[in-house]
Amino acid sequence: MKRFALSITACALSAALFTPIVALADRPFILPGMTLNSGNAPLITFDAAVGENLFYFDHNTLSIDNLIITAADGSIVKPESTSPGKLRNSFDLRATMQGTYKVSIVNDMLIANYKENGAPKRWRGNAEAFAKEVPSNAEDLQVFQNQSRIETFVTNGSPNHTALKPTGKGLELQAVTHPNDIVDGEPAHFQLLLDGKPAAGVKVTVIAGGARYRQKLGEQFYTSDTNGKISIQWQGAGMYWLQARTSDNKTAVTAAKERRVSYIATLEVMPQ
Repeated sequence: MKRFALSITACALSAALFTPIVALADRPFILPGMTLNSGNAPLITFDAAVGENLFYFDHNTLSIDNLIITAADGSIVKPESTSPGKLRNSFDLRATMQGTYKVSIVNDMLIANYKENGAPKRWRGNAEAFAKEVPSNAEDLQVFQNQSRIETFVTNGSPNHTALKPTGKGLELQAVTHPNDIVDGEPAHFQLLLDGKPAAGVKVTVIAGGARYRQKLGEQFYTSDTNGKISIQWQGAGMYWLQARTSDNKTAVTAAKERRVSYIATLEVMPQ
């Protein structure tokens, strides 16, 4: 009887070892309460977080210090309210205009590692501060530039494209298919731009939300073509996380040898 119990325990352990599990990773996102809204001035709530499971608040908050909300007419508007938290930062948008709003968190910083009197130092800041605060002759100086853009899109009434105009800085998503007009069963087409120009050969990862209820993460991988374009096939309706990353040597200061550039978007796919 004891031998039988041990056998069952061993089988259970073996099954657990070989059962696929969803890989955990730290993924930043901005999650809107609703992407499609209607009314004179609907209130839309957003959560900014870094989740191990996508669209769950299970790891860390995401800073909204560099939050930029582009209204449907292209103007910059402020959130109506903000609520800081340990696992998420929340804010509201009053969509007083008809059309599409772009909600972005944009970061551009230099990161330097060096030694001072033999002690390791780590510094973060912009190019202007770098020139003042980091010794040019610092020992073992290593510098890289990190540019990131985290976005989502919401529409009041009918979608428009005014807020979607690229800024020409860093890695951006040019809408061919409108980001608030995505339907399951129909491919969505986008163009990746780096500093306003088509970005070829950029690796893109797309993951559907709700991964904690799946045995597999279900990642999709794409690479932008020579014109920076990608065509995405969806795996059902719901919220999706898109990430694109690349690097080059076009840095803000000569001391930095590499620029690491990333783009993240939260997109909602509607059922047919």
